[in-house]
Amino acid sequence: MHIDIQGSATDQRPAQPILGRILQRGLPFLAGLACCTTAAAQGLSYGPFTLNAFAKYEGGRSNNQAKDAQLYPGEDKQRVWADQLVIGRGYGTESTGTLLVQPWLGVKFDIGGGFKLSALVSQRWRGGRGLPTTADVPGYVYEENVAISHEEYGSLRVGKMTARAWAVADYPYGTNVGLADEWGASGAGYGMNTSAIRYTSRVFDVFQGDLVLEGTYDRGNMAFKTHKPRFYELYAQYHSGDLVVDAIFQDTRNGNPMAWGHGPFTGLTPFPQDDSKLGGSGQGIAMVMARYELNTHWQVSGGLRRNRWSGAYAVLTKVGPPDLWNNMFNVDWASTANPLWKPGYAATSNDGFAGLRYRWNKWSTWAAMEYLGRAATDNPAERGQSNWATYNTAGLQYDFGHGLALYGSVGMVHYGRLGLSPMSMPTNSAFTGVDSRVTRNGNWFILGAVYVL
Repeated sequence: MHIDIQGSATDQRPAQPILGRILQRGLPFLAGLACCTTAAAQGLSYGPFTLNAFAKYEGGRSNNQAKDAQLYPGEDKQRVWADQLVIGRGYGTESTGTLLVQPWLGVKFDIGGGFKLSALVSQRWRGGRGLPTTADVPGYVYEENVAISHEEYGSLRVGKMTARAWAVADYPYGTNVGLADEWGASGAGYGMNTSAIRYTSRVFDVFQGDLVLEGTYDRGNMAFKTHKPRFYELYAQYHSGDLVVDAIFQDTRNGNPMAWGHGPFTGLTPFPQDDSKLGGSGQGIAMVMARYELNTHWQVSGGLRRNRWSGAYAVLTKVGPPDLWNNMFNVDWASTANPLWKPGYAATSNDGFAGLRYRWNKWSTWAAMEYLGRAATDNPAERGQSNWATYNTAGLQYDFGHGLALYGSVGMVHYGRLGLSPMSMPTNSAFTGVDSRVTRNGNWFILGAVYVL
């Protein structure tokens, strides 16, 4: 089960006093959580059905927010007109707030011969700060799949599901040290499968430890006939004593070009009728993460990731008004080689994080650092390849039991230079709301509560 209990400070609104925000929204939410703690945090079951869920609310303050600084709000970072800022627009400290709710409804039947048939449905909703609560990734479902499993033969699952590259990076690795979005939702991977088949092996005894192997294939948007999407993900987890190692390799073709590790794998654009007007593209990652229990109190964790993008040229798919463009990546917009399109360039980069967590009784505390690296590319235009970023976090959490925990954390971001954000970031202000075109530094603090059923 994937549980994201840290979240991020993205999608901020104009500043309001944090105390008033907490009193208005936080205390009623905490009261509701307290009423729920009479149930054990192990989920509910009725016959073959099981229900698990989590709910989280957090509020905080973050400085150097410049959400309205971009001249064309919400425009894709890869489009050159999105680079433009509003002249003279200031930036400052703002309040943040996020509400996340996600249930998992499962059913399992024993069909004899050691085989079990199961199904899982799950969706996440996001809201907060006066915003309506909507699907976390509009138009997509987190889990909607069926599976058949056997203790000796493993399991086969078909349908919609989260990719390991996002789910494992987000939880437990990023979540446990306050870097859930910064680590899990960055890079060249995809996070949601829309039409997938997944085989998970049984547990193998290897070198006095347990090894599980897994492969996932996704066809994406099957309406694309010329540039057919394909997604391969290989996942291995090795567990020996106090050591856990997770290795993930993703190789994809003709998905939506992006640097958002949480994003869904679909097609080159949302519109299959664009198929004949486009060129193919691909991207992928190789990632290894590990965590080790030094003793009953201390845990160290870390990860390394290699990102690869083929690049995707920019082309008008519909002459307007309004003009419609494809989803491009790492484009040289100054090129005059062809009047009908602008070339996209291949790029690679490396990212990593390290964290330390300490637990005693019902308390836990952590500190961590993440690095998003410069990219190597032949693109003569600057599209963020020269920039890099570091994130630092520290936090404290108290577990009340029965599924309820309260936490607080502080963090900071530092960019290597003013300009477009590192290529591993989906937007110029992703994760923190601090825009790399406006300032090189930002910091924040968060207070939150999470309830797990």
